[in-house]
Order: sequence, then C-alpha cells, then structure tokens
Amino acid sequence: MTAAAVSLMLTGCGIYNKYENKAEAPTDVFGTQMDGNGNYSPLSQGGAGGGSAESLSAMSWREFFTDPLLQQLIEQVLANNTDLNSARIAVEKSQASLKAAKMAYLPSLFFSPQGTIASFDNSKATKTYELPLQLSMDIDVFGSITNKKRAAKAVLLQAQMQQEAVRVNLISVTAQQYFLLQVLDRQLEILTQTDALWKESLETEQALWENGKAYSTAVNQMEASYLNVKTQIVDTRRHIRAVENAICQLMAATPQHIDRQKWGSSTLHHADAKGDANQKMLDTKYLKLGVPAQMLENRPDIRMANHTMEEAFYNTQAARSAFFPSITLNGSAGWTNSAGGMIVDPGKLLLTAIGQLTQPIFARGRLTASKKIAMLTEEDLQKKYVQTVINAGNQVNEAMADCMAAREKNGYYERQVEVLHEAYTGTHELMDNGKASYLEVLTAQESLLNAQLSQAMNMYDAAEAVIALYIALGGGSK
Repeated sequence: MTAAAVSLMLTGCGIYNKYENKAEAPTDVFGTQMDGNGNYSPLSQGGAGGGSAESLSAMSWREFFTDPLLQQLIEQVLANNTDLNSARIAVEKSQASLKAAKMAYLPSLFFSPQGTIASFDNSKATKTYELPLQLSMDIDVFGSITNKKRAAKAVLLQAQMQQEAVRVNLISVTAQQYFLLQVLDRQLEILTQTDALWKESLETEQALWENGKAYSTAVNQMEASYLNVKTQIVDTRRHIRAVENAICQLMAATPQHIDRQKWGSSTLHHADAKGDANQKMLDTKYLKLGVPAQMLENRPDIRMANHTMEEAFYNTQAARSAFFPSITLNGSAGWTNSAGGMIVDPGKLLLTAIGQLTQPIFARGRLTASKKIAMLTEEDLQKKYVQTVINAGNQVNEAMADCMAAREKNGYYERQVEVLHEAYTGTHELMDNGKASYLEVLTAQESLLNAQLSQAMNMYDAAEAVIALYIALGGGSK
C-alpha cells in the first residue's frame, strides 16, 4: 500500500513524465504568394508547378549541387572549417556531460587513508591510522537524477543540431560564393568584349577627328567611356579575388585561386530541367516545397528549438523534484587501529553504514524561485519555438518570391539586351556614315553594357534564391 501510494503521488506530480512538444505552430507556415497581377493566393505546397514530387529538402546536397568542382569545394570546407570543428567539439563536450549524468545512478567509491600522531603533555606519541573505502550513493526516488540526465541528453541534441546548422550554413555560403565567382567571370567576359568594341569606336572617332569630320569633344567623351570600362574591369577582378579569399577563409586555407566551371556548365537543382543555363536555373516547376511538416523535421534550427524546450521541460521537472526528500546512503569498510578509547595493533576491520534523508522545509524561497524561473523559461521557449517556425516559413516565402521575380525579370533582360544590341549596332553604322552623333552611340553602348551586366547579376540572384529556398526547406542536412 505504501509503495502504491508513493507511486500515485509521483505520477500525480508528474516529475517522471516525458517531454512532448505542445507548442502550437501555424499550419499555413508558407503563407501566400503574389501573381503577376498583384493578387495573393496560398503558396502551393507541391511547388510552383504543382504536382506531388518530393520536396527539395529530400535531396542531398550532392544531388542538388551537380557541379563536381563545387562538390569538391564544399567537401574541403566541411573538412577544414574552424567553426564546424568548434561545433564538433561542443558535441563531444555534451556527450561527456551526458555520460556523467548517466553515471550519477551509480555509487561513488573513494579510498581515503589517513594517519595521526598525537602527544599530550610530552607523553609518548600515539599513532593511529585508518584505511577505509568510502561509498556514497544517491537514491533517485523522486526523479532528480533522471530529469537531470534527460536534460543533459536534450543539451547534447541541441549541440548536434547546432553542428548541423553550421554545416548547412557552410554549404549554402560556399555554393553562393561559387556561383558569384561564375557570374563575376561572366561579367568580366562582357566587360572584356566591351573593352575591345569600345576601343574600335574610339579609334574610329579619332580618325574622324583627324580628318576634320568630328569634334575633339566627341573623342574625349568616347575615351572617358572607354576608360570607365577599364576601371570596371579592374573592380571586377578585385571583386573576384575578394570572393576567392572569402572561400579560402571558409576552408581555413591561405589565399589561392578557386577552380570553377563557366556559368551554365551544370544544373543547380534538377537534372531534368530543360533549356539553357538561365532556363535551368529559373525553371520553377522543379522547386517543390513539400509540406510544412517536412520542413519541421529537416531544419536544424527548428529541431534545436524543440530540444531547447525539452531541456527546459526537464529542468522544470528537476525543480519540482527538489521539493521532495533526497535519500543518500553512505558506508565505509577498512582497517583501523583506533578502537574508541584504545589503540590496538594490528588494526581491525571496521564497517559503517549510514542512511540519510533530507526533506526541505524552509529554503528561504530558493526552491520556489527556481521552480518559477524554470516554468517561465519553458513558457518563453515555447513562444520562441513558434516564432522560429514562423521565421522559417517566411524564409521559404521570401526565397520563392525571389525565384519568381528573377524568372520574370530574366525574360525582360533577354529582350532588353537583344533590342539594345540592335540599337547599338545600328547607331554605330549611322555614325560611321555621318548620320548619327557620338552622343547617340555613347548612349547606346552604355545602355547595352548596363543591361548585359544586370542580366548577369540576375543570374546570380536566381541562383542565390534557389539555394536559399533549398536551405529554408531544410535541405543540406544529408
């Protein structure tokens, strides 16, 4: 009857209950999307093109990033990055703490020999000694050790999720930097071609000026534009070096050249995507979102927030356990020659056993305060978990919006470059025949260059958006 009553009391207090996530996250976490007419509709969970294909998050990063040079680069970063190494060490520390928490169920054993030499009023010195083995054991009747062990396990899971979050972030940043290098190479190629074309225009205008068919101001304007292209080439090369150095920092390596393919040499997110490099990057029918539950299972930050709530739950349980008695068993066994009021030689075996129960009665409010703080912490972390889910859904929505915007702008840029190239060619021919001014040629060639550079940067915006969507859905963890 006594055992049954104690069991019923402990169950009622809930100090042995296991953690369950009771935070209510929104179901429409992906939100809505806006079409080309400015109308909003729920963001399709099957992807922009519909269907029920697997979510992007189900793809491993090696499947998602098909460029072999990029794969090699990511592997080097993951092998050498200092932050990831620190995260790994944090996991190992948490593993050691969990092991210690599990060992708390076992008794502690100490060997503590001691000896004494004493003399009173110049009398003959007496020598006593003890050679005991001392044992101490906490009896976990009220769940204190169990809840601390479960909290330690939750801390370990948080450390593992933090390691995974660092890993995913490194994959994302490395890929983004790699694609930025490709686009910068493309921009440098455009600028180099423009440099050659504008040099010809400048030479033509100089010849016209020497023959009295043009003004010196036209030559000066042409030369100023030509030199501006030269400075952009220098800036682009410097930008390339800066990005390469940033990647080397991720690899914990000294500055060096980063090998890479040309833009469009390999697909990014789906091998079945059709068309040229732009179409492959912007084919949003392959951007499958899946369902929010998949994101909750895959994103390390959401799982880490869940394990943080788990730790807080068990800390609250431990705070409740502190109100119950603590039971400790102590014992010792060993030899001593001190037998109370006399000394015997040789020593005799001495055995002792002590059981101690400590029931808190008045702890100056410390236990009550600890319990309240633990409960408030748990409540706070539940709110933060919901916010983490909302933030994740917002990131998915933003990334998809960026994908759609880049896709829509790509068509405009293609047509803009096409018509501006025709305008530049026609205007240049008119100037050669004396039917157009140098200002018209300058305007046409500068407009064409800006459109070409903007089109190239839109390529990077598209790649960045697709990578962001992949990561936001929980990709990169495999």
